[in-house]
Amino acid sequence: MMITGMWQEIWNTVLSEFSDIPDATQVTRITLRLLIAAALGCLLGYQREQQGKSAGIRTHMLVAMGAALFVLIPQQAGASSADLSRVLQGLIAGVGFLGAGAIIIGTKQVETRGLTTAAGIWVTAAIGMAAGMGREMTAVLSTFLALFILSVVPLFYRTKRENKE
Repeated sequence: MMITGMWQEIWNTVLSEFSDIPDATQVTRITLRLLIAAALGCLLGYQREQQGKSAGIRTHMLVAMGAALFVLIPQQAGASSADLSRVLQGLIAGVGFLGAGAIIIGTKQVETRGLTTAAGIWVTAAIGMAAGMGREMTAVLSTFLALFILSVVPLFYRTKRENKE
């Protein structure tokens, strides 16, 4: 009888540890936000991978989903707007350091590489934050604008550059 009570207590403790999502509505909301962040990060990462860049699909998916998590968790905990603002400030600065790691400065030439990759990672984090905060349409619109900038704008730049030569 005592062993049964002990197992029941263990089971109740396990259940209480996984009770941070109280109902199906919350599970759906969190799942949707994380999936949207990951999918949008995938789109940006796919574009970068197609261009042969080192930060590809997985990197962008993880950055977007991580950013979404960083805003979802304080929301679930009932954080105030001021507290959430501090989380956003830290996330923006932290992703800036991640982007800085993508920038390689050449030693023999005055050449900097990786700025677009760093900016892409930064924008991917912002898109993940938007998705995590429930601003899904803003996240989708931002993704398509970023894809336009990464895919279409270079076509105009190359044409202009070729005409000069």
